[in-house]
Amino acid sequence: MSDCESVASDLSVGASSAHSAESLASINSLTSPRRHRRTLSGITPRELKVIDSVVPLKYRQEWKKFSVHVIQDKSDFQLGFVRHVETTLGRSLFNCDDLAAYHASARSVKDSLIVMWNQTQQRQTLLGNKRIYYLSLEFLMGRAMDNALLNMGIKKTVSDGLHDFGFHIEDIENQEPDAGLGNGGLGRLAACYIDSMSTLEYSAWGYGLRYEYGIFRQKIIDGYQVEQPDYWLEYSNPWEIPRHEIGIDVMFYGRVEEAFNSQGHAVKKWIGGEIVRAMAYDLPIPGYRTTNTNNLRLWSAQPNDIFDFAKFNEGDYQNAVAEQVEAQTITSVLYPNDNFHKGKELRLKQQYFWVSASLSDIVRRFKKSRRDWSEFSDSAAIQLNDTHPTLAILELLRVLVDLEGLEWKKAWDITYNTFGYTNHTVMQEALEKWPLDVFGNMLPRHLEILYEVNYDFLKKVEEQFPNNPELISKVSLIEESNPKQVRMASLAVVGSHKVNGVAELHSELVRTQLFPEYVKIYGEDKFINITNGITPRRWLLEANPGLAELIAEYTGGTEFLTDLTRLRQLLKHIDDPEFRSRWSRVKQTNKHALASMIRKYAGRHINVHALFDIQVKRIHEYKRQQLNVFGVIDRYLKLKKMTPEQRAKEQPRVVLIGGKSAPGYFMAKVIIKLVTAVADVVESDPEVSDVLQVVFVPDYNVSKAQRLVAANDLSEHISTAGTEASGTSNMKFVLNGGLIIGTVDGANIEIGREVGTENMFFFGHLAESVEGVRKENRENGVSLDPNLAEVFATIDNGLFGDPNIYKPLLDSIRYQGDYYLVNADFRAFVEAQAAVDAAFADREGWVTKSITSVANMGFFSSDRAVNEYAESIWNTEPLGNDC
Repeated sequence: MSDCESVASDLSVGASSAHSAESLASINSLTSPRRHRRTLSGITPRELKVIDSVVPLKYRQEWKKFSVHVIQDKSDFQLGFVRHVETTLGRSLFNCDDLAAYHASARSVKDSLIVMWNQTQQRQTLLGNKRIYYLSLEFLMGRAMDNALLNMGIKKTVSDGLHDFGFHIEDIENQEPDAGLGNGGLGRLAACYIDSMSTLEYSAWGYGLRYEYGIFRQKIIDGYQVEQPDYWLEYSNPWEIPRHEIGIDVMFYGRVEEAFNSQGHAVKKWIGGEIVRAMAYDLPIPGYRTTNTNNLRLWSAQPNDIFDFAKFNEGDYQNAVAEQVEAQTITSVLYPNDNFHKGKELRLKQQYFWVSASLSDIVRRFKKSRRDWSEFSDSAAIQLNDTHPTLAILELLRVLVDLEGLEWKKAWDITYNTFGYTNHTVMQEALEKWPLDVFGNMLPRHLEILYEVNYDFLKKVEEQFPNNPELISKVSLIEESNPKQVRMASLAVVGSHKVNGVAELHSELVRTQLFPEYVKIYGEDKFINITNGITPRRWLLEANPGLAELIAEYTGGTEFLTDLTRLRQLLKHIDDPEFRSRWSRVKQTNKHALASMIRKYAGRHINVHALFDIQVKRIHEYKRQQLNVFGVIDRYLKLKKMTPEQRAKEQPRVVLIGGKSAPGYFMAKVIIKLVTAVADVVESDPEVSDVLQVVFVPDYNVSKAQRLVAANDLSEHISTAGTEASGTSNMKFVLNGGLIIGTVDGANIEIGREVGTENMFFFGHLAESVEGVRKENRENGVSLDPNLAEVFATIDNGLFGDPNIYKPLLDSIRYQGDYYLVNADFRAFVEAQAAVDAAFADREGWVTKSITSVANMGFFSSDRAVNEYAESIWNTEPLGNDC
């Protein structure tokens, strides 16, 4: 295939070759010397030659007349804004409220993004670099508008343009709902990585699901979490590009038949199943200070046959649309409750729907290049973000063997060299397993392929370690339990050429506790560590513009946003009184902004001069929000025993706790109820409310997180040692000038090493001693710490409402082994909190700790992490200027 044919054949948007060739000429519309009309990292002479040969000059000139240019000045934005108000929205400027102004603004900015997106896709096709495909069931992106404006460098331009029309940009941005396409750290990590891949100019696509209702909207009613639909698409999503022309059929159930091809070889055919169509929605992801704009493709489930007209005419109205309802259920909600059979089936269906559509798309794109299948793993690197996309391994094998006719060994080699697997947990209960009957019923051909993979793998293990049935049992992809189950994490390990953990301790536990048998089989080299990182564009520039501006002034520019190690230059100014004063003022401004948000969403007035102590993350027993609230109750009881004079000398503290519980997670919901009850009691007690306040932050999301991290003095990362893979919220809080109280767990360890343990408050048992404590508790029972016993007695006596509500939570500690070591770590936790009070009382010392911590956070950039993935797993490089 010629270069020209290759360019025209793959724009990944479903356009015809003729239109694709013409659109290639729009590269020339970005050749102005001004920043946003420059070429994508420079168009090389070879590329220009290709363009000239494909698109005659007269067509390129005609194209320029209609080309949408990237916004570079206020008039560019305003022209697009008015056009969208009047034509897209069908309004006039005299009938344009904040919501309409947001949609017009977003669409005007998206016009520019699409220009850059098109150029990026065309350039990537021209260069033919290896493309990274990042498969994640969660992409917790947050709001798109502010991020796009900052990355494109046009926030002031758009702000000024809106101001001329009588709008304030903050009001407009607040009209955008958070896309609830993730539950927590997993989805936020994926969002950081896709930002970094664009910024660093890697050729990359993300693949996920377009959940109609997101995770859920959390309401707190009478202290309880109540889940409500999150109608984030109520007014449409102006940032997405619907691809109605891209529909991929995905099959479930059915049966497998054997047939013979023209060469007389037996082939398997999967037929007779239920068909659901996957429709693509694309979200352009702009890089920072580059026109490189990658793509996030989200799939929406649609019925293959929308409407049964015959049933409707017969009066069977409900069944006439039954197929439509059944299909759309797949992408209705993130993580459907799987506490029952139908829920398990829907979650498995969700995962296969997503990976099948994604693999079909990836393979289609590769086949357009007309390269040999032996080059597939040189063309594509597919990263499995946790076990959710592991079915992609079996699906690629099915495509290569059943549909493309490759022999098994070649198909396996391609698959193995294509996939990488990122593990995010060492807890066995969190590793996905599917009942064999559910799996086989829904995916009969994949079960056959699984058996074949398992047979080949166990045969090699037997050859390597003969007469070792115990090892065979441990590493088999099928767990011989009752019922039998498919081990998805094991499949991910066996089917990937690299397995990585996400923090040093976690990666060590992956090797020694989670997969030691596989390490024995494959060797150490397959299992590596890549510590997580966060994007400083979202989590410093956007979350904390005041601090970002101050840092830029004292480091000589904004280069720290793409090279976070430049933060170390702040240490030169650590004794500068003016710098220190401004540092403190930025924090105080952020605390006022957070207090305003708390009034709006929680109805509480908080003391902005108090220590802000924040724990916000998914509610789970291993993250130990219960330890935090027990510590708060202990503090409350001690304050009640003091005289007014003694209380007046205490350090005022505002404790903010937020997060969502999984809908079916009973114990997590009990923890939320206890936090809200404690908050009410403390709030209504005038003796202590001046020195202690407790607030549950409802409906925690990315937008609220940005306010919280900017205002924090102290953040809590207090998981039981050895249970938190890494954490990334710890990085966000420290990058914004807060200190950590935490266990020696996850990335806390590496943060401590970088910023200095004297600037953190570590406590609790180490990972290596956890099992010993659990064993002691099982054998001898739990002897409650006296202070914790008093806390429990207070709860049992009804101070916080009906004690029967909290009995399961308390009994899990005092009678059921205290699996998460709440009692074992309680005294150390309380002592660490006392050390926090003492340190915060020395405000100048605290400022020194804060500046020192931020200055040493350079390692924790997602840019660094993505570069490590590219070098260690994906074997690819960023796009360069050479063709």
